[in-house]
Amino acid sequence: MEPITVTTTVAAPLAEVWRAYTTPADIMQWNAASDDWHTTAATVDLRPGGHFSSRMEARDGSFGFDFAGEYTAVVPHQHLAYRFGERTATIDFVEHPDHVTVTVRFEPETTHPVEMQQQGWQAILDRFARHVMHGTG
Repeated sequence: MEPITVTTTVAAPLAEVWRAYTTPADIMQWNAASDDWHTTAATVDLRPGGHFSSRMEARDGSFGFDFAGEYTAVVPHQHLAYRFGERTATIDFVEHPDHVTVTVRFEPETTHPVEMQQQGWQAILDRFARHVMHGTG
C-alpha cells in the first residue's frame, strides 16, 4: 500500500516547531484528531532506538489506546523516522524565510479507509500548527 502524506505550514521559527513536535507537554496539547479526544500522557526518548508513547483517550472515557513506537532516525530540526508496530512513518521539517513546512508520511493500516486515515492524521497536524502559532490545540 502506498504511503499517505499529510502536510502543514507553521508560521514560527524552526526551533520552536521542532520543540513543540518533540516535547511531551506540547504533544499532550495538540495530539488529537478532534475535540472529543485528548492525549493524557506522552513520553519521548528522542534518539535512534529511543521509544515514544502517547496515551490517546476519548474525553468521555469510552475508549483509549497507546500510540507507541521506536525512533529509527533523528536529525534535529530536520527529520524524524519511527516504527510503530509493523508500520513506519517519517516527519520532515523544512525551513522557509517566514514559515516551516512539516510533512508526515506514514504507511496506512488496513482496518480503516485510506481517506479516513489521511483526514485523521491531517487533523492532528493542523492542531499541531494551531498550537505552535497560537498556543492552543
